[in-house]
Order: sequence, then structure tokens, then C-alpha cells
Amino acid sequence: MAASVRGSLDLFRAFLREQDEPDACYSLLARHSVDQVEEYGGSVAGLTVVDVGGGSGYFTEEFRRRGAHAYLFEPDVREIGGKPPDGTVVADGYLLPLGDGVADVTFSSNVLEHVADPQTFLSELARVTRPGGLVFVSFTNWLSPWGGHEWAPWHYLGAERARARYRRRTGRAPKHTLGENLFAVHIGPTLRQVRARDDVTVVAARSRYWPFLAGTIVRIPGVRELATWNLLLVLRRCHR
Repeated sequence: MAASVRGSLDLFRAFLREQDEPDACYSLLARHSVDQVEEYGGSVAGLTVVDVGGGSGYFTEEFRRRGAHAYLFEPDVREIGGKPPDGTVVADGYLLPLGDGVADVTFSSNVLEHVADPQTFLSELARVTRPGGLVFVSFTNWLSPWGGHEWAPWHYLGAERARARYRRRTGRAPKHTLGENLFAVHIGPTLRQVRARDDVTVVAARSRYWPFLAGTIVRIPGVRELATWNLLLVLRRCHR
């Protein structure tokens, strides 16, 4: 499903119904995401997986269904909800309560755009991953159609204008505020920073949802900021 047109269309339809059918939406996204992990790293059965910022645990549960020893670390108790996976830990992604190199796979879905210091966050993901292990990070870049999250696509006209429009339309305050819990992360600078690191190497940088031309789009400056939609970085922890 990770590489199919039908799978991508199913995801987009699910995203449109996210507010009304969150369980169906995030369960499908979790299956799609673990498919991608297995595409690059093989079966996750028997592997230790650390899910950082995984909210209420859809990804953790899907990893466990496939035989992984998966553990959720989430900083916001409001995101965890009432029925988190067993063993869930409330913890900041900047400072995980884990030893060095304990994970075969470290996974983080749509968290990078919510942290003020992405490079420190990536350093922590790399630290807890064993040498040779994989780090999967995906994020919604600011200039993508969904970059403004619930107030997209009006973020193209400015964050404050978009937030004000959301409040007028819905009668409630938006969940995200630029510079507080949402940050303008761009693909070009992120790729340059990651490639300059000495603790990881880049296995793949591709659109998370596009089933074709996924890697090609990311190589085109300017176009990638709009067309990638959501960037998937697959990183391998260096031996050092």
C-alpha cells in the first residue's frame, strides 16, 4: 500500500474525514507508515521500536500487531487520551528516558514541525538508536498545502490572518499558534542540515504520500516545498 496510487487516494480520503472519523483515519495512516518502515528495513517482528510523539498510540499499536516490541513516548497527556498503549511514557522528545542505542527503529510522525529546535530533537532520536539502526522522521513542511494544519491553506496569506479566519469560521480558537506549537520547517534547509550531520546518513528523502516520482520531487528546489506535501526522512545511525 505504501507505494500504490490506490493507497495514497485512500489516505487523502481519510484525511478529509479526519474530524468525523479519526479512528479510521489514523489507523489507516499507521498501517501505511509501518508499511514504509518495512519497505526500507524489512519486517519489524522482534525489533525494538521507539515511537516518539505518537499521540494516542496508533503507530505503536500497529508496530505491536506486526510483532515489534514498540513503546510510545509522548510529551502531551492531552494527546495520549484515555486508552494509551500499555507502557506509554510521558516524556519530552528532547530528553528521552532511554539509554544510548536501545532501539532498532526510532519513529516519529509529524512531530518535527512542532518542535522549536528540530536538530536537537533529531540528535536525541539518533542517540537512542543503535548503530546501523534506522530513524524514520516525517513532517509537514510549511509551504505544503497542509502546512498551516487546521488553518490551511490560508497560511499562504499569513499565519495570523489564517488563524483569524479559522476562528470566524468555526467559532473556536485554533489548536496551533505559529512560533509556539507550530513552526515553519522547510525541506531545503532541513535536508542540508541532516546531510551535514555526523551521527546519521540519509537512506532516503522522499514524499511520504506520493506513490510515484516521490524522490524526484524532493530533488527539485522550490517545487519540493509545495509538491512534496509531507517529507519522509529515512536515516541510518552511524557506527562511531
